[in-house]
Amino acid sequence: MNTSKAGRIGLQLLAATSIVLLAAGCQFNGLSLPPSVTAARTSVAANAVAAAGSTVSGTALQATNQTTSVISPVAARSSTAQQTSPTPTTAAPIVSSNFATAVREVAARVKPAVVQITNQQVQIDQFNQSVSVPAGVGSGVIYDAQGHILTNNHVIAGADKLLVTLPDGRSFPAKVVGADPQTDLAVLQISGSNLPIAQLGDSSQLQVGDWVVAIGNALALTGGPTVTAGVVSAVGRTVQEPADQNGNAPFLFDVIQTSAPINPGNSGGPLVNLNGQVVGINTLVAGQAQPGVQAQGIGFAISMAAARPIADQLVATGHVTHTYLGVRYLPLNAMIASRLGTTQKSGIVVMQVVSGSPAAKAGLQQRDIVTAADGTNLVDESSLARVLSMHKPGDKVALKVIRGTNTLTLTVTLAALAGQ
Repeated sequence: MNTSKAGRIGLQLLAATSIVLLAAGCQFNGLSLPPSVTAARTSVAANAVAAAGSTVSGTALQATNQTTSVISPVAARSSTAQQTSPTPTTAAPIVSSNFATAVREVAARVKPAVVQITNQQVQIDQFNQSVSVPAGVGSGVIYDAQGHILTNNHVIAGADKLLVTLPDGRSFPAKVVGADPQTDLAVLQISGSNLPIAQLGDSSQLQVGDWVVAIGNALALTGGPTVTAGVVSAVGRTVQEPADQNGNAPFLFDVIQTSAPINPGNSGGPLVNLNGQVVGINTLVAGQAQPGVQAQGIGFAISMAAARPIADQLVATGHVTHTYLGVRYLPLNAMIASRLGTTQKSGIVVMQVVSGSPAAKAGLQQRDIVTAADGTNLVDESSLARVLSMHKPGDKVALKVIRGTNTLTLTVTLAALAGQ
């Protein structure tokens, strides 16, 4: 499959992995897809740009620069960041009485704030000289008067320089305010006058069947952003990003599934409701359901409910704080349960406990079966990461553990992931 993620270069989402890393190993399980199903990010690789995007080497889930952490990074809350970040524009939402023109009105309102982001990287040419060349193209959306742009991390990963181009033809060098591979989000900033601004909306109000509009630089076509429309197909999905070169593939939570066509170059662009408000950041598309069978009309956007707190932290501090547990584990299945001599049907099996980690200090051991965290049953690989994503370093989390014939409750004090 040759898919792409708008802004992420050369990445493919793998449907299954044998070892799941605590905040970096969800397996597309929330979509109940067979192991052969793949998802792709929607970025356009540089060679695809040169050919008007007809060929794309990178997919929406194919990020080359995913997080390099291998043990338990998950996003933590930050109420301070939310209080100090710039307030989005409060322009009145569109209220169209004519559905026939609703998408047109949304496009007119939002498209001016949807930018093209060119990822420029330094390479050595045939004369052994360093030259800056475009390595990929994605999208982003300006969301405040300070020129902050919300996009995907995979759009900017590996960049030596970033060039932002507005639909009105103006171009600006962009600085990275902060980026977070674990949530695949990044905030850039440009300096300019009379910048168009898109309003951020409340994705929690979305319902299945609502019409939405996807805007982005599909295939890096000349002439400005492409506008497509569809419906909200599902909300609250959990999907796994494609693994990076280090094998890390983080979970994305509270993802919006949409039928609006999302193509290479769309990554980082907005998913917009008919009120003209940004409710998601287009990030992934589903690839092949099985060899030779391409999935149709299945795209994914990070909900604004999930994206806005991350953007707030990035603007406030330049980084996102992730919690650290310190285990590697496998999902419990019938074969593993039989080998462990347990009748337990669901949970995760601890394969490794890092010495000195919060898990080790709490007494977690290899071959332990963790069945619940904070009172939430662990039903798949993503369940534990989801629970931990609701916490911050220093929080205590109760784990229900089966060890042999005994059932224990261990309390773990989460730490901050080092090296952030």
